[in-house]
Amino acid sequence: MTTVVLAPDKFKGSLTAAQVAQHLATGMLRVRPDLTVRQVPMADGGEGTVAAALAAGWTERTATVTGPLGDPVQCAYALSPDGAACVVEMSLASGLALTRADVDAARRSSSIGTGELIGHALDDGARRILLGVGGSASTDGGAGLVQALGVRLLAADGSDLPGGGAALTAISAVDLSGLDPRLGETEVVLAADVDNPLLGASGAAAVYGPQKGADDATVAELEAGLARWVEALAEVRPEAARAADAPGAGAAGGVGYAALALLGATRRSGIEVVIELTGLADQLLGADLAVTGEGSLDEQSLYGKTPVGVARAAAAAGVPTVAVAGRSLLSDDELVAHGIAACYPLSALEPDPQTSMREAGRLLEDLAAQIVAAHL
Repeated sequence: MTTVVLAPDKFKGSLTAAQVAQHLATGMLRVRPDLTVRQVPMADGGEGTVAAALAAGWTERTATVTGPLGDPVQCAYALSPDGAACVVEMSLASGLALTRADVDAARRSSSIGTGELIGHALDDGARRILLGVGGSASTDGGAGLVQALGVRLLAADGSDLPGGGAALTAISAVDLSGLDPRLGETEVVLAADVDNPLLGASGAAAVYGPQKGADDATVAELEAGLARWVEALAEVRPEAARAADAPGAGAAGGVGYAALALLGATRRSGIEVVIELTGLADQLLGADLAVTGEGSLDEQSLYGKTPVGVARAAAAAGVPTVAVAGRSLLSDDELVAHGIAACYPLSALEPDPQTSMREAGRLLEDLAAQIVAAHL
């Protein structure tokens, strides 16, 4: 029996990873009904990570949390079958898609909702938190996240600071006495591929602040707030100063910093975390072909994104890999060098990007037939 493993990421703005896998399966089975098709929707630790866990059999939980600008947001997280682990996806609770990219939002957006989700997971009994941090709205150094978990950031008059990165410049003191004690017995995994430090020219504010609506003056304000956050936290936990320079501290507007400095997090590649939680290695055993993909295969895809991660896992199992994409900006040599034998872009069938996105499902089914003809 010929077996194919379908392990794509989402086509952003068009199809979820599960929808991509389903359309590929439909197209393949239309021309080869005898195929065994295993669908394993993927993600790279950012958007879609909870969905990947749910598709792998984890249990959905929902909670209403505080959104980036204070509005209530209902979002999902995922519990492992044994209840010991949980996936929390920052984009669902504190994501840029929940707010707007302008100066006011860049100054005020908080990561508090992500911390509230972690609290719900702890209430559920999870003692291993997989924290996916892509797509964040905030540049608050994870202050909101740990405020939700019991840390107090105090102004000079003893009042609690409001949320947002701009408010951090007014920190007078940090009180860690209320930090949830359950975190001491909880493993936190920071699923982040970026290696930016918290501060400086390659830090959270300078690199990612403009994507969230910050102008030059706001970037400087956010940088000053992050620096004061590190200084104030180091007064009560001296080792926290070193965490600001750690690779990944600048991830998600500095949520990486709070996770490393206060939650004892271990940083891991997002795609490696998702490969583990979906059981992809087991699904690849005995397979004849793996098909992966994402909306745009480009230079960024070569650094910690889903297609290369899947290709690496498939190679370890002795399984060849091909990819589908909305478009591909990579040469054949670049693809082969990273374990992808061929790429089948939607743009080869429909050059107009808007039409291609609108008709992505049908086009994927047509490409699936081509993959079967060429590789099986």
